[in-house]
Amino acid sequence: MKVRIRFIIFLVLCLAAEEYVVNGQKVEFIKVPDLEKMLNNTENKLFIVNLWATWCAPCVKELPYFEKVADRLKNPDVRFILVSLDFPSEVENRLMPFLKKNSITLDVDVMTDTDYNSWIDMIDPGWQGNIPSTLFFNNSKKIRYFHPGEISETELQTLINKFIKT
Repeated sequence: MKVRIRFIIFLVLCLAAEEYVVNGQKVEFIKVPDLEKMLNNTENKLFIVNLWATWCAPCVKELPYFEKVADRLKNPDVRFILVSLDFPSEVENRLMPFLKKNSITLDVDVMTDTDYNSWIDMIDPGWQGNIPSTLFFNNSKKIRYFHPGEISETELQTLINKFIKT
C-alpha cells in the first residue's frame, strides 16, 4: 500500500511538473496542445519526430540510429525529438531505466493523451498509428515528410541530408 501511495504521489508530481530528469536525461510529458505547438513550430530547423515505445521491438532496434546520426551530425539546425507512447505510469520503472541502459540522450517526450485517434491525424492524415514512425518537417521551408515503419540508419541519414539541402 505504501508503494502505491508513493507512486501516485510521484506520478502527480511528475505530471504537475510536466518534466522528469534523471542523470541529465530530460523527459517531458506532453498533451495534444503541446504536440500541436511542436508540429506548428516555424523555426528554420529540420525537426525529426520519432514515435516509438519501449515495448516495440522495431522501435528499440532503430533508436540507436537516431543517437548515432544526431551525434555524428551535431547540427544546430536539426532537432531530434523522440515521442514515447509508453504509458505515463511506466516512466519511472520502465522508460527511464530503458533510456539509461541504452544510452539514449536525445530529447524524449511522453504523450499523455492515450486517445490516439484524437491526435494521430496531426502527425499525418494517412497514419494508422503504427510505430515506429518518423515525421520530418521544417515549416518555414514547407518540408513535411512522413516515414511509416522502421527506418534504417542509412535511410535516416539520407533523408536528413536531402531535407537540409532543400
